[in-house]
Amino acid sequence: MPESHTAAIDFAHADIGIVCALPIELSAFMDRCQKVKKYTGGDFTFRGGLYDGIRIAIVESGMGFARARRATQAMIEGHSPRWLLSCGFAGALRAGIPVGSILVADSIVDQHGQSLQIDLHMPADPAHGLFIGRLLTADDIVRTVEMKRQLAEQHSALAVDQESLAVAQVAREHKTRFLAVRVISDDLSSDLPPEILSIVGATGSVRFGAAVGALWKRPSAAKDMWRLREQAQSAAKRLATFLDGVVIQLHAATKNASDAS
Repeated sequence: MPESHTAAIDFAHADIGIVCALPIELSAFMDRCQKVKKYTGGDFTFRGGLYDGIRIAIVESGMGFARARRATQAMIEGHSPRWLLSCGFAGALRAGIPVGSILVADSIVDQHGQSLQIDLHMPADPAHGLFIGRLLTADDIVRTVEMKRQLAEQHSALAVDQESLAVAQVAREHKTRFLAVRVISDDLSSDLPPEILSIVGATGSVRFGAAVGALWKRPSAAKDMWRLREQAQSAAKRLATFLDGVVIQLHAATKNASDAS
């Protein structure tokens, strides 16, 4: 675990702010941080801590564009981070991008014609699970392989999430450096369980009544949902490992730029 070398810490400001939809997405990364604190700000849950002396703030937005936009605004107002990251799960839209792969977006689009380019200087390394390319921010959960293939064709995207374009737009409005880092939690090998649309609420919480009803109607849904959870936990660990290097590099680049000025 990284060690902190800072005696007095200004937790009101963050070196790096991260927006995620669900707690599970960044839980493995937060396990690597020190002095972690959890608190509520408005409608959102925040977590803050130190990673090798780097001040990290994370806000859990819940799922969807509108919530992600409001959460990002709250992050900027509360912590004025030097970098904003949109991190979490994504679904692969193309074959050959397996679960656990990392996508760093060089552009983000949505289903309504909005798009945003990202000045990114990072080589792809597909052999080691690192992909660079376009990310699609969709309106809803994309559940089926057929729909994923259609969206890939329509938008020339490699993966899909529901939040990154919102985070990127707010970051640009506030002239804050931005990066979207997503880990693939479901690929093109199979459809997501149909029950996921009714079980998962807008904030990412499980609707227990819906879950019980789903299991009553299709008992095998329990096995599918358990497999999906295992994939998610494994993906979160992979994301944490990748963020280890990213956080240090971004902080170093910011510090060097400040020293140069």
